[in-house]
Amino acid sequence: MTHEKLRRQILHETMRLLLTQQESDIGRAKIRAARKLVKGWVKPRDMPSDQEIRGELQRMTATAPAPPAPDRFDLFHRLLSPLERVSQSRWSHPEGDVLYHSLQVFTLARDAKPYDEEFLLAALLHDVGKGLDPLHHVDSALRALGDAVSERTAWLIANHADAQRIHDGTIGQRARRRLSASEDYDDLLLLAACDREGRAPGAAVPDLDEALDYLRDLEEQDESE
Repeated sequence: MTHEKLRRQILHETMRLLLTQQESDIGRAKIRAARKLVKGWVKPRDMPSDQEIRGELQRMTATAPAPPAPDRFDLFHRLLSPLERVSQSRWSHPEGDVLYHSLQVFTLARDAKPYDEEFLLAALLHDVGKGLDPLHHVDSALRALGDAVSERTAWLIANHADAQRIHDGTIGQRARRRLSASEDYDDLLLLAACDREGRAPGAAVPDLDEALDYLRDLEEQDESE
């Protein structure tokens, strides 16, 4: 089998695993696809890149007929669950993986604003991009979430890193004035505080399904009012 043919077969099988939701992580899907198609070791040059797979997924999404709108909480679960396998710097995040940190931030946010669904979603989802593109995690998070979150939630996620720079005094005056002009500025600072405090090894947190069920209940309550 030629190099290019094997590469395309692995790409197609990876896409199938992702699109049928048998896998949510690109890296795991590639390994599973390669093992199905090849007996033994696969050369790195025969594996499609993550960027190539993301591009193909975006192309297919753009050209496919619009299906019924999926449950946005299913999207959140697919984005959050792989974070359990995304490690972080022990110096800045002694608590461990990104999912555990996100659940800690969510718990602190819920203690502060238990009925603010948009704020709580920002707390839970603020780092989902670290499972997609760690070097540009904010932009990748916003692209993945799209219109599944409100403008307010997206704004909080988009600016949570700048809010940390407000705390440590490294942000420029122009950026600070821009953020402080928002009516959600105080909530942004609160989110940043939860982000800093949500780094405690051994802290008690709900599991992911419990956190999403809490948010789903809030949404249903809002719709019934």
